[in-house]
Amino acid sequence: MSLAIKSQGLRMTVNGEPVELLVQPHETLLQVLRERLDLTGVKEGCGEGACGACTVLVDGLARRACLTLALEADGCSVLTVEGLADDQGLSIEQQAFIEAGAVQCGFCTPGMLLASHHLLEQNPRPDEAEIRRHLSGHICRCTGYAKIVEAVSNAAARKRGEEPS
Repeated sequence: MSLAIKSQGLRMTVNGEPVELLVQPHETLLQVLRERLDLTGVKEGCGEGACGACTVLVDGLARRACLTLALEADGCSVLTVEGLADDQGLSIEQQAFIEAGAVQCGFCTPGMLLASHHLLEQNPRPDEAEIRRHLSGHICRCTGYAKIVEAVSNAAARKRGEEPS
């Protein structure tokens, strides 16, 4: 006797666009975003939720897409790094990362950007310790994090309408 796994319907909004597709119960949100929706900014680093490269926002909360079953996002709004920019150009966070030189190989950058966006939505005035704490679950193998922290601090200032220090 063969046990067939039945596909299930998934409805979600991704970067402001409604999406409907059939998924297998075991498929992760990472797989669906990358392989089905071609949103390759979401990266698989460790596949265990430890590196942060696959971070996306699900209903405004940071989630590890490699550990989240796609069906858990049913009815939710998902934001990936591709959704940060708009018709006007790069987001404040993206521009700050470029200007501060916080991007080297770029593999960790999408997850760092989403985590930074999430932090600044929660707290428009984070201090350095809070920025470091919020990004502590994100691994960058290229830098000592100083430029990333600077970029988040600069983005916070710009979002408040201030000049970065």
